[in-house]
Amino acid sequence: MPESGRLFDVESTPTRSGRPTSAANPPPEGRRVRVLPDVPSITREFDYIVPHRLLTPAIQEWFGVGSMVRIPLHGRQVPGWVTAVDVEASTEVELKALSKISGIGPDAAMIELCRWVAWRWAAKPATVLGAASPPRMLRSLPAGSAVSAPIELGNDSPEPADDAALFAAAIRHPVGLIRLPPARSPVPIAVLAAQKGHALVITPTMAMARQVADGMRRAKVRVTLHPDGWARGAAGCSIVGTRTAVFAPVSGLSAIVVIDEHDEAMQNEGSPTWNAREIAIERGRRSGVPVVLVSPSPTLEAVAAAATAGGSAVSLGRRAERAGWATIDVVDRREEDVVRSGLYSPAVVRALQSGRRVVCVLNRTGRSQMLGCQRCGTLATCERCEAFVRQDVERELTCPSCGTTRPEVCGHCDSTVFRPIRIGVAKAREQLETLLREPVEEISGSAPPPGVREGRSRVVVGTEAALQRVARADLVAFLEFDQELAAPRYRANEQAMTLLARASRLVGGRTGHPGGSGGRVVVQTRQPDHEVLRAAVLGAPAILHDHERERRSLLELPPVVTTVVVGGVAAPAFIEGLRAAIHERSEIVIDQRDATMWLVRSRDRSALLDALAAVRRPPGRLQLQVDPARLPS
Repeated sequence: MPESGRLFDVESTPTRSGRPTSAANPPPEGRRVRVLPDVPSITREFDYIVPHRLLTPAIQEWFGVGSMVRIPLHGRQVPGWVTAVDVEASTEVELKALSKISGIGPDAAMIELCRWVAWRWAAKPATVLGAASPPRMLRSLPAGSAVSAPIELGNDSPEPADDAALFAAAIRHPVGLIRLPPARSPVPIAVLAAQKGHALVITPTMAMARQVADGMRRAKVRVTLHPDGWARGAAGCSIVGTRTAVFAPVSGLSAIVVIDEHDEAMQNEGSPTWNAREIAIERGRRSGVPVVLVSPSPTLEAVAAAATAGGSAVSLGRRAERAGWATIDVVDRREEDVVRSGLYSPAVVRALQSGRRVVCVLNRTGRSQMLGCQRCGTLATCERCEAFVRQDVERELTCPSCGTTRPEVCGHCDSTVFRPIRIGVAKAREQLETLLREPVEEISGSAPPPGVREGRSRVVVGTEAALQRVARADLVAFLEFDQELAAPRYRANEQAMTLLARASRLVGGRTGHPGGSGGRVVVQTRQPDHEVLRAAVLGAPAILHDHERERRSLLELPPVVTTVVVGGVAAPAFIEGLRAAIHERSEIVIDQRDATMWLVRSRDRSALLDALAAVRRPPGRLQLQVDPARLPS
């Protein structure tokens, strides 16, 4: 990481006249502090004086690095954070006084972590500190609970036979990885993390955060939800929340647990594209507490982090892990006349007419551009990266992901006739109601209004949102899974595996919910031998990991190569400055995609991030996304 001066340039605050100080014009009495303004366009820090009148006895108890203040800057009052106290300011300029001490903010350790995050994801410091600050101003903290010593890393190697042994095996190393099957509850892991102190638990959704917090309370663990529980965590209490909770203060922190680290919701969608998993690992390293990553199908980044820490994924054993995955029936649509028979295979029709609670997933709300062979039904995919291809005006098949083109010929039967597959959720609901002669509920898009319950019909059809917003089901049917397997996204395979894990969790795994007849998932596909399906059917995610690692290395994709998307009207000027900063360094490659978008790649992550930090940002809108979840085509 570069030195702090690269990201936080320090300047004193002269008077408007710029007159130097003198014996006849002494600076106001008080403590000298350094402040970072909460202004996105400003990355410098400024020195100020804290007048004695603001430092009341009550404020002096908590005032220090991280305190939130208001300062005069360029003729207006702006908020900011204290980043250093009792600094040696220059005597050549007159320092201005703070306007107000607003409240308690992130502590010194969190300030330093935010500096690292700003470097790691090419972010503006104020943006990161805003995520680490309390949702409302605080002048005091509630009473906290006493804690014992943090969890110590052991040297023994227990055989994971239950949750306690699984957790003990995971914390043998600074970063532990637990491959927990989808149907198994992660609550015991969170409870164990809070046994010797207070735990920080990160989940992908607020609904899961509430479930985990309720389970911890039933286990007599003192816990609160982020962000409303920011003050309770700072005083001494376990915290559960979504990705921004990774910045939450936890007094007496004993362990950090990241549940479903594979979920795309762990990564910030906008710029900066920081990932809660990576920040949790860095925070654990700085705090000296173990970090436990939990996932039914860990990402390549999680596997690499555990290996770097000297460990590997631990699980409950082959039989227990497989039982946590639902029974998956793969329907090979190549054996059917798909174009004429429509979206529903006989296997799906039988499942729909069985009287069981069914959720049909069709991740498509509009028209699809996927192509299927008219003769054999095989999906037209790219021979290089496996994404689905599109037909251009010259009747060639073009991959929107890697740009590869090939003639309009089926790779399975040599046919030259392709038909588009076009049906969305709304049309599917109409067809299902006609087929079943009963109401079918549609779930897609934004969440329903407060008080509206979803999933009350026996049959529900929707996008992947249905897997999160329906409480339980007996069977999940993926009507068109090839759209996930061949999506033009470099993480398509991991995201497809995530959908199968959610479906297995929804139906209760192989045994199903109590009183049921076993959970099942039906997958309609033209790629029945795909690595994702083989891994899910066998309940063996390692099959997918090995394939993904080789594919990412071949195509030079994250995490093998650090990739930065540079866009916006200020992108050309920034790229010009970046070229000057890297000179002729061959390990950093700049690839222009269009007039205002570039991809910058390097296998040396530190070298690339240092180069980005060294470039002065030009005026205008600039988009910097480091290792985003989705790369532009």
